[in-house]
Amino acid sequence: MNFVAIDTTSMIVVLSGAFAAGFVTGFAGFGTALVSSGFWFHALAAPLVPPLMVLSSVAAQLVSLLSVRTKFNWKRVLPFLVSGLIGLPFGIMALKFVSPDALKLIIGIFLISYSVSQILGLSNLRIRPREDAKQDGLVGLFGGFLGGFAGLSGLLPLIWLRLQGGKSETQRAIYQPFNLVILSVASIGMMISGQINEEVLKLAMLCLPLTFAGSFIGSRIYKGVSEKLFSQVVLALLLGSGLVLVGQLLLG
Repeated sequence: MNFVAIDTTSMIVVLSGAFAAGFVTGFAGFGTALVSSGFWFHALAAPLVPPLMVLSSVAAQLVSLLSVRTKFNWKRVLPFLVSGLIGLPFGIMALKFVSPDALKLIIGIFLISYSVSQILGLSNLRIRPREDAKQDGLVGLFGGFLGGFAGLSGLLPLIWLRLQGGKSETQRAIYQPFNLVILSVASIGMMISGQINEEVLKLAMLCLPLTFAGSFIGSRIYKGVSEKLFSQVVLALLLGSGLVLVGQLLLG
C-alpha cells in the first residue's frame, strides 16, 4: 500500500479536482464541494469524498477570504451564522431519514432554473436592499441545514444576497465567513464521528497544497474583473453546479 491506496490515473484526477476547486472558490467565493465532487466521486471511494470536500472547502475559504477581508460586516453575518449553526445538526440528523439524492435533485433543478432565468434575462427579481435580521436568519437556518446534509451551506445565502443586489465584495464578505464557520464546525463534527480518518488525512495532505494554490490564483484574478463579468461567471457556476448535481444522479 502506497501513501494513499489509489492508482496513478486516479491520483491525477484527485489532484486536478483539488486545484480546480480551489481556483473556483478563490475567484467566486464558493464552489469547492460542487467542483471537487465532479472529480473525486469518480476516483475515490464514496465515504472519503464528503470529509475531504469539507477540509478542502475550509482551506480554500481561508485563502479566498483575504481578498474581501476589508469589507467584512460581522453585524450582517451574525444572523446568518447563529441560525446556520442551529440548522447544521438538524441537517446531519436528517441524513438518517431523508434520501440525499432527493434533496440534491431538488437543489439541482432549482439552481438550473434560477441560473437560466437570470442568464436569459427572464427574471429581474430583486429583494429589498435593507437589512432584515429575521429573514437573513431564516436563510442562514436552511443554509446550515444544507451544510450538514449535503455540504452545500453557501448556496442559499449566496442567491439571497444576489437577489438583493449590491457589489460582489459586499456579498462575498457576508456569505464567505458564514460558509467558513459552518464548514469548520462540520469538519469538527466529522472528526468526532470518525469520518475524517487516517486515509482522509493522507489525501488532504496531498490535496490541500494544490487547493491553497488554486484559491490564491483565483483570488488574484478576481481582483481584476468587472462586476458584470463576475456576475456572469457566478451564474455560470451556479448553472454548472445544478447540472453536476442532476447529472450525478442521472448517470448514477
